[in-house]
Amino acid sequence: MRRKGAVVEVLDQLALPGRIVYRRCDSAEKMATLIRTMVLRGAPLIGVAAAYGYALAAKKSSSPLALKRAAARLLATRPTAVNLRWGLERMSRAAQRYKGPRLFENLMREADAIRKEDIAANARMAAFGAKLIKKNSTIITHCNAGYLATAGVGTAVGVVRHAFRRGKIKMVYADETRPYLQGSRLTMWELMQDKIPCALLTDGMAAHIMKTEKIDAVFVGADRIAANADTANKIGTYGLAIAARAHKVPFYVVAPASTFDMRIKNGDAIPIEERSITEVLNIAGHSIAPRGADARHPAFDVTPARLITAIVTDRGIVKPANRRQVKAVLRRTA
Repeated sequence: MRRKGAVVEVLDQLALPGRIVYRRCDSAEKMATLIRTMVLRGAPLIGVAAAYGYALAAKKSSSPLALKRAAARLLATRPTAVNLRWGLERMSRAAQRYKGPRLFENLMREADAIRKEDIAANARMAAFGAKLIKKNSTIITHCNAGYLATAGVGTAVGVVRHAFRRGKIKMVYADETRPYLQGSRLTMWELMQDKIPCALLTDGMAAHIMKTEKIDAVFVGADRIAANADTANKIGTYGLAIAARAHKVPFYVVAPASTFDMRIKNGDAIPIEERSITEVLNIAGHSIAPRGADARHPAFDVTPARLITAIVTDRGIVKPANRRQVKAVLRRTA
């Protein structure tokens, strides 16, 4: 994502890995469409994108009602990722401070600040998390939690990237992550761009690989973390955590403070987005099931805190993953 004056340009993640295409965005309505259709995705990144979307709404109208409607439209795009709400709430507070003829310019600067803060948070998480990785490690990751999902180096993949530069990574296995294939299309693309040794797994292979090979850790991102450390992430994360526990493989979550939702007591209260079953029944426009087949498509699942070894944040490491430690770490300043 990059800003050019009063316009935001967004890398079209649906075109990867085949093409690098940027989409021009100059309104809140366009930004909402880009988020909803997953042209851009990743909890931290959509928090930044929503902030820019809110600011762009002020270019059209600075009335409180218009901004409120724009925020509601953006908030409705992806109900599970809490960074989206966090970014919009911050922008709403900024709009109260910056009332006046330069509201649009001031809100764009606020969105710029959110983007810069995410870049810095990514760097801190990468440094904290890399300390958990031993030399010559083999890692499994799920979905895409790299620089395509954030404004910076990434969360889980940012940790891997930092560790690789310090000579700690032997191999990274990326789950393909059905049905949107973020692991195969995006994570593998990132890892190969950085020349990090990597191989692709179908989602059902991870437990077998843990049993037959030496896997040193699993690192995943997060879309929302409850007050007790229960963690919502891309569908398939819960099963991966169960497999990791069964094979005594450490399971780490990497997410900034903005991903924690202290208003939610536990994972049972996290809303799970249900997407179109067409996305399950088709791959790259080709049907993979009989005509008329039914399907389910929860886009996320919740991993209980008891299966999480630690949570790496930009304010430190939550270990053990429980309510008390979450509060203690989030009280720290970044």
